[in-house]
Amino acid sequence: MSDIHSQKILILDFGSQYTQLIARRIREIGVFSEIRAWDISEEEIREFNPRGIILSGGPESVTGGAEAPRAPDCVFTMGLPVLGICYGMQTMAGQLGGRVESSAVHEFGYAQIKVESANTLLQDIKDHIGTDGDSLLDVWMSHGDKVTAMPEGFELMASTPSCPIAGMVNEEKKLYGIQFHPEVTHTLQGERMFQHFALNICGCEALWTAAAIIEDQIARVREQVGDSHVLLGLSGGVDSSVVAALLHKAIGDQLTCVFVDNGLLRKNEGDAVMEMFAKNMGVKVIRANAQDKFLDGLVGISDPEKKRKVIGNTFIEVFDEESQKIDNVKFLAQGTIYPDVIESAASKTGKAHVIKSHHNVGGLPDHMAPKIG
Repeated sequence: MSDIHSQKILILDFGSQYTQLIARRIREIGVFSEIRAWDISEEEIREFNPRGIILSGGPESVTGGAEAPRAPDCVFTMGLPVLGICYGMQTMAGQLGGRVESSAVHEFGYAQIKVESANTLLQDIKDHIGTDGDSLLDVWMSHGDKVTAMPEGFELMASTPSCPIAGMVNEEKKLYGIQFHPEVTHTLQGERMFQHFALNICGCEALWTAAAIIEDQIARVREQVGDSHVLLGLSGGVDSSVVAALLHKAIGDQLTCVFVDNGLLRKNEGDAVMEMFAKNMGVKVIRANAQDKFLDGLVGISDPEKKRKVIGNTFIEVFDEESQKIDNVKFLAQGTIYPDVIESAASKTGKAHVIKSHHNVGGLPDHMAPKIG
């Protein structure tokens, strides 16, 4: 089996709520990616051994002086391809001798950029052809600052009327900066841009496939769990159901699922979950009737964020109680879809701002016995 982690892209997080989307887009094209904080050390970067680096957007301003987040200097001297997105482009420009200023026109939303020069990142990509024959791209902007002077060795890659330097490139050093966000679906050709960067510019192979991921994860679970037992919070939804199926295939009877009946389900939904997993799949499932605990905890609370916190804490409490009843439980498993991770700003870097919390995303209390996996 090929090592699906051997060719990877490092994403440095400057606090954008879109950063998790960058990782998702890279993985969707078959390349493993991982997010780290912008203030990662050079030693950590070299240890990670990426094929290329992406600098995310962020809420700060490069014009903020010494307090502004910066990419480690080695990012631009290691000879690796680098893609700077929004703030990432701005800090690239500032750190390499260009100039960034606050823009009189702040762009938030749809924009159309004109491709100004032939380059590997935007090669053969266009949404429209202008009257003068230029390639035009529909993109998503979200910025207040802009690059007003490119560093030495860079040439103009893309522009808009209000942002004359919407993209810059140094092909020789494989440094690319774009002011727009290719990770969001509003940038129609974003996926192709990431393909060009990861596959063509960085030279990665598309090893990160569904079949390879399943095989890899089963092997990793068996190695990590050993002969211990795993407790899984099972809701019956797609995310936890997929995890249940994978874990059951990997460790069989070492898996115990806890189905928490919180009193807020559809009629007979709880019985249907038990029927599907316990009877049809042969998975060990404990039904925790916690209706009163959930409803009592929500009494008098109207704020949505506080409700989500109560629900999350109650789920953890119930899982903890059930884990005490099972011998040799060392791991708590859960299924989490990526939108929940994004909205909860739950990257390890802690740089992004929370949109809203989800009960299945976040850290466990220190007192809880099982480790999360």
